[in-house]
Amino acid sequence: MSRAPVIAQQLWFSAPGAVEVRQQPLAALQVDEVLVKTECSAVSAGTEMLVYRGQIPIDIALDTSLQNFQQSLSYPLQYGYAAVGRVEQLGSQVDTTWLGKRVFAFQAHASHFIAHSTTLIALPDDIETEAALFLANMETAVNLVQDGNPALGEKVAVVGQGIVGLLLTAVLAQFPLSELFAVDAIATRRDLALRLGATQALNAFASSEIDNLKQRLDSAARKGVDLVYEVSGAPAALNLAIDLSGFGSRLVIGSWYGNKTAAIALGGDAHRNRLNIITSQVSSIAPGLSVRWDKVRRFELAWQMIRSIRPQQLISDRLPLSGAAELYRRLDQSPDTIAQAVFTYPDAG
Repeated sequence: MSRAPVIAQQLWFSAPGAVEVRQQPLAALQVDEVLVKTECSAVSAGTEMLVYRGQIPIDIALDTSLQNFQQSLSYPLQYGYAAVGRVEQLGSQVDTTWLGKRVFAFQAHASHFIAHSTTLIALPDDIETEAALFLANMETAVNLVQDGNPALGEKVAVVGQGIVGLLLTAVLAQFPLSELFAVDAIATRRDLALRLGATQALNAFASSEIDNLKQRLDSAARKGVDLVYEVSGAPAALNLAIDLSGFGSRLVIGSWYGNKTAAIALGGDAHRNRLNIITSQVSSIAPGLSVRWDKVRRFELAWQMIRSIRPQQLISDRLPLSGAAELYRRLDQSPDTIAQAVFTYPDAG
C-alpha cells in the first residue's frame, strides 16, 4: 500500500523583495533517499538578503560544492542552508540506522525535504537542536581562522559582526592574542562581540573611535593590526580593513558581495604596505592545509567550537514560516533588531 504524498511547506523567493510560502507535495522516495521533517532552520542575514534584494549574480552557482546550490540562479527560487530535523522515512536501500536520526542539512527552508543520506550530517548526541543550526556558519568561522592563521600575541580585527563575524570573534577569543578588535555599526552586535570575548568593540561609522584606534596602532612598534578580517558583506568596508592594516599585514576577505561593487583604495599605504590579501571561501580547504585537513575533520572541529561557544545564545527571533515576509522586511530595513532568526515548524504534518 503506497503512502499518501507528504505536503511540504516551502519558502520561495519569488522576485526581488518578495517571498511566499508554497504547499508542495513531495515526490515518492527513491530507493536511496530519505524524508526529513524539519524542526528548525536558520536564516542567513548575509547571503539570504542578497537573494531577497536581487543582488545575486545570475550566471554563477551559489556553491559548487553543495548539490542543492549548483544551478545558476533565477527567480523564483528556494534558498537557505541550515536546517535541522529528524529522518522520518527511508528508501528501501538506505541503512535502517538512519531512521529517527537528528540531522543537519544544507537545505532550503521547508517543513519537509527529500535528500540522499550522503548529504546529511548526523548530530552528535550532546549537541542541542538549535545549537546545530550554527554548524554551517561555525564551519565558515573555523575556515576563516585557518586561512588567517593567527599567531601568539598578534593584534587582530574583525570588521563585521553579523553571525559569521560574531562566531569568528568567539573562536579568535580562545587564542592567546594581544588584542582582538570587533568593528560593526550596530550597537547590539558590538555588545555581543564583547560578551563573546572581544577586547574592544568599535562603531564602524564613528570616525573618532576608528581614528583613535588607528593612532594607537600607529604609535606601536609595528603599525596597524597583524591580521584583519572583512566579513561585513559591504565592499566599502574593505577600505576600513585596509586602513587598520600595517606593513605586511594579512587581510582575509570572507564576505560574499554578490553583484555589489565599491571603489577600493589600493594606492598609498595599501600599495606600500605589501599587504597579503587572502580571499576565503568555505567550500574548499586552504591549499596549505589540504594535505592533512578535509571537510570531515573541519566539521569535527566546528562541533567542538559549538560545544564551547554555545552559539544558540545568539538566537533573537523564533517564528513560523508564515512570518517570513515580515522577517525579511525587518532584516532589510531594521537589521539592528535581529541577531539570528530561526524558522520553527511545530505544525508540519
